[in-house]
Amino acid sequence: MSLTPVSPQRYGTVAMSLHWLIALAIIANLAIVFLIEDMPRPDRMFWMGWHKSIGLTVLILSLARVAWRLTHPAPAHPVGISPAQRIAGAALHHLFYLMIIVVPLAGWLMVSTNPRPIPFFGLFDFPAFPGLSGMTREEAHPYHELFENIHVLVGWAFVFLVPVHIAAALYHHHFLKNNVLLRMIPGSKLRP
Repeated sequence: MSLTPVSPQRYGTVAMSLHWLIALAIIANLAIVFLIEDMPRPDRMFWMGWHKSIGLTVLILSLARVAWRLTHPAPAHPVGISPAQRIAGAALHHLFYLMIIVVPLAGWLMVSTNPRPIPFFGLFDFPAFPGLSGMTREEAHPYHELFENIHVLVGWAFVFLVPVHIAAALYHHHFLKNNVLLRMIPGSKLRP
């Protein structure tokens, strides 16, 4: 397997890999939340274990993604992108960077208020966030509620913004016929 080099026109292999892994994990977690609603409690708890493990994975990958992005600039915008599109694109990307940290972090903080361990794909117990474990249920309740509200509210923003992000990428590809989408697809050939 050859690595895609970073260039002024496209993202490199690391950025692409992190982008697609995080995207797939977020979509999987959204699907889990919607599919388990009517399941019996034991099934719901099983899938919530997966939801937590995937969410913690998103947090780890997202921290790596942000660190990578801070040290490796994004490719330049294709020629012909209007200032309004640049501003909208930058705003959406910054919002996504914030959300891919806030949603799983709030989830980790929320489950850390519970005395039960946080299994990570059944391999080991993920540590609780420092300072949140060991509280009584009454002491932990307001923190749990706060973190749950943030997790759910920003999670719903994903439900809205992921389709907007996909639609914008497809608009650039099919209507503007530029490389905005292609520069994030591994092995794709850029348009001249």
